[in-house]
Amino acid sequence: MTGLLETYRVEAYNTAKLSENKMHDDTVARRFGFSGGLVPGVDVMAYMMHLPVAQWGRAFLEHGLIEARFVKPVYDGEIADIRGKENNGVISIEVESRGELCATGTASLPAAAPRFSITDYVEVAAVSERKPVSVSSYEAGQWLGSMPRTWAGEAAEEYLSDVRERDPVYSREGLGHPGLLQRVMNKVLVDNAILGPWIHVGSKMQLLSAARRGDEITTRARVTDNYEKKGHRFVELDALVVGNGATPLAHCHHVAIYQPREQAAA
Repeated sequence: MTGLLETYRVEAYNTAKLSENKMHDDTVARRFGFSGGLVPGVDVMAYMMHLPVAQWGRAFLEHGLIEARFVKPVYDGEIADIRGKENNGVISIEVESRGELCATGTASLPAAAPRFSITDYVEVAAVSERKPVSVSSYEAGQWLGSMPRTWAGEAAEEYLSDVRERDPVYSREGLGHPGLLQRVMNKVLVDNAILGPWIHVGSKMQLLSAARRGDEITTRARVTDNYEKKGHRFVELDALVVGNGATPLAHCHHVAIYQPREQAAA
């Protein structure tokens, strides 16, 4: 099957204006050369997930694969058009806002979810006392843990509203939106160091089981790389997102700039 999918249009919303990450604050973001505070990449990825869920329904939530890379910022209150084209079972996705390409990605539906053993991913606690981020915060090979998160009741509805999700499948079937798993991937970084302004660059996520509302979600993440590129410091994670301490929900590769280069003052 090949063809263009119906464009999904969203009025973007910066859910993180008051977060610890000041890259979502207008004043701080301008120091780094942006027009204002960035809409979180995990939320842009949530917008992108609307297309494969509309195409494949619950099956995508149970064993779909999605990859996203963030190219340009999406800003609060701006219209974002999420466009998709399916070719041989793969949906190519582009996010455009303010006339610029802001994100690219692909989504597909494997015949079945690959198997991951929970015992291959070491469960560790988040650090007891977070310290200011440094190169040693995320050393290659290091295992990171996260504080548990749940989204139930009003919190689950608020999340769907925040990411402008209108598909009834989540409320009708009591499911958690897979964008929540991406939020927990970000949280594993935050739970282990005091970060300054930082940027989520991209992710690949293989869903393994549909999350349910109210699941207690944690991440078991291993640092696979930590490097400098063009003045930025990057970290890459390989992680299993786990529900209720027992069910693998997703396997994720997550890339972030944890120490971005500041723009020189004009």
